[in-house]
Amino acid sequence: MDTRLENDVRIVGDLKRNLESCIYGKSDEIDLMLTALLAGGHVLLEDVPGTGKTVLIKALAKSVQAQFRRIQCNPDLLPTDITGVSIYHPKTETFEFRPGPIMTNILLIDEINRATTKTQSALLEAMEEHHVTVDGEPHTLPRPFLLLATQNPIDFEGTYVLPEAQLDRFMLKFALGYPDEGTELRMAQVQTTVRPLEDLQPVMDAGRLIELQERVKTIHMEESVAQYTVELVRRTREHRQLLLGASPRATLALVSAAKAYAFLQGRDFVIPDDVKWLVPYVLGHRLVLETEARMEGVTLESIFESIYRDVKVPVRLER
Repeated sequence: MDTRLENDVRIVGDLKRNLESCIYGKSDEIDLMLTALLAGGHVLLEDVPGTGKTVLIKALAKSVQAQFRRIQCNPDLLPTDITGVSIYHPKTETFEFRPGPIMTNILLIDEINRATTKTQSALLEAMEEHHVTVDGEPHTLPRPFLLLATQNPIDFEGTYVLPEAQLDRFMLKFALGYPDEGTELRMAQVQTTVRPLEDLQPVMDAGRLIELQERVKTIHMEESVAQYTVELVRRTREHRQLLLGASPRATLALVSAAKAYAFLQGRDFVIPDDVKWLVPYVLGHRLVLETEARMEGVTLESIFESIYRDVKVPVRLER
């Protein structure tokens, strides 16, 4: 491992330990969050209340010393409440842009499915193009920009289904889930007397994060591994039990995420196992089962397993 990569991996290791001091027993989920952070992708956390979604996001923002803002969604939320608004000044006869909370580095959209479809659509441009348009004028978002959204999968009253176009803009979707018994006991013993989030110290600033994101882009992916990645995505479009397969945007997201995950593992190259591990989290929320398959109890997990069996894994090459 070269010195530069070693230093980069060390600082990311410090970042992971920061998050693990606030969220116990969720190493894989923290890896997923860091993968999205390093790849510059957005995350949808879908889980029941009280599992630590907000704590994880706040710990991430505090650890990278980035500007953090939170939007609590409800049906009364307007698009301008997110993007900002232009206000007319009679004296100067000009419009002044008052930026909304989206003008930040890390944005938490809490209970995103409680916002109306019109309000949700205000996020599409920002998620894909990293700018917003208000009254015909584009306004560039600050770098880095990461949107982290949460939603409750069991609460249907007063909620709106996220459109496919918006789901496709999230690089990763995953859940934290309940802790195991030992982890929950540790939480009961420690987190009722101390608040780890309050004592958290930053390990990098936004500028250093941008450097790491640029570094991740240089992680090597062999042509055979790239072909393997493309083939996995394309098989979802041909699968008879899927009404909607993954888009080319999903292919790009999977490649970027695999590079970031390889970097987390201390490597400067991607292996097929990186890609395979990320497939459910990158592709799962982009796929739609056929009605008949859904009625028969077919799961996405079984579809992924069939695709893995059909796609030949390239020979692993060490660099």
